[in-house]
Amino acid sequence: MKTIVGIAAAVIIAIALGFGGWLYLGRDPMSFAAGSTVSLADYKDASVAGVPKEIAGAELAKRGEYLIHAADCLACHTAPGGAPFAGGFAFNMPFGVIYSTNITPDKETGIGDYTDAQFLAALRQGVRADGEHLYPAMPYTSYTYMTDADALAIKAYLFTLAPTRAPAKQNQLSWPFNQRGLLAAWNAMFSPDERFRPNTGQSPQWNRGAYLAEAMGHCGECHTPRNVAYALDNHSKFAGALTAGWRAYNITSDKNSGIGDWSDEDVYLYLSTGHANGHGGAAGPMGEATDNSLSYLVADDARALVSYLRGIPAHATELPRTVTTPASASHKEGPTAAEDLRGEKIFAGACASCHDWTGVSPVTGYATLTGVRAVNDPSAANVAQTVVNGVDRTIPSGRIYMPAFGEGYSDDDIAAVANYVTARFGAKGAHLTGKDVADLRKQAAQ
Repeated sequence: MKTIVGIAAAVIIAIALGFGGWLYLGRDPMSFAAGSTVSLADYKDASVAGVPKEIAGAELAKRGEYLIHAADCLACHTAPGGAPFAGGFAFNMPFGVIYSTNITPDKETGIGDYTDAQFLAALRQGVRADGEHLYPAMPYTSYTYMTDADALAIKAYLFTLAPTRAPAKQNQLSWPFNQRGLLAAWNAMFSPDERFRPNTGQSPQWNRGAYLAEAMGHCGECHTPRNVAYALDNHSKFAGALTAGWRAYNITSDKNSGIGDWSDEDVYLYLSTGHANGHGGAAGPMGEATDNSLSYLVADDARALVSYLRGIPAHATELPRTVTTPASASHKEGPTAAEDLRGEKIFAGACASCHDWTGVSPVTGYATLTGVRAVNDPSAANVAQTVVNGVDRTIPSGRIYMPAFGEGYSDDDIAAVANYVTARFGAKGAHLTGKDVADLRKQAAQ
């Protein structure tokens, strides 16, 4: 009997260790790439960190301004209607709400008293000046790859801002997630605390894109699924995930569910403008990432990101292949089931004038629904969120605006029109309920 118990215990321990090792190995975002890596100091090709050559000779704070856009700090450290970088943005997690903090140079409520060493520790290790751990809603597991020079350039820029007094909001987390001390163990498992290492088997452009995507833009924080410990699972790198009630789609080279059938120019335009003809435009968090971060990158940096994305292994997901042909010009052709009639009526009154019954907008290409991934997503999460929240973005060519219908329509109405849109213009109709829409609202609420 003791022998059987011993064997069973050994098997359980082996399984646990194997599973833990699998989780641990999943923390490296660049493990997929062939070739060996070296320190930046030993890398002999073109510089892959820092700012582009156009501003390489600028003063430190000016370089920091470019890098803070590349790192997309504004979106998370600015509450809706609040002062820039003053914090208060709400992250709605499955286990509660975490609020971002004030990173203006206010000495009492911000980072005005942070030394360089304290700033580096907070940015790359998730440790505040008082020694307490930050929650990984702050993407320090990505920023850990940032160089000292780039991190301190960002600090120099932040210290040029006007100090804003904005005390930290109290997080609302359930036990045991409200115990910050537990993060030490989580960090030991999932925070590598190491700097970026270029891959000598890849081109300088690829390495620059890797640095921008991993150390700066932290693309995986939204586009990579999470494991049971809520850390990034890079075994499925960039395969897509639901984040704050919005779907961050598969951006691997899979041709059906990813961007494998996009041209390089399509990917470049989507990154730099938030729109690509035939693929639609960005909204929600991706729209913010474009407007606050990606659109500020010089062309060479945006193309470096394209180069890096093209090297990500394909991960197939359950999303169907995107429909690229317009729907019928007649509203009488298409979804006709009884449950679609409510959605059809709402679409006729609120949507058809801009989006057209074909899905090809007569107003602007930004309103065309044909070929849009969100419309071909049977979960309809982003369609519902877009209807609820609208789109209001300013890009170099002008303003992209769609009104928010969240106040004027009920959850059941929004579910109905989302179901109708996906059925009419997409590969497979959604089956959202009013409760589903209510849940999506809560996840996206700030």
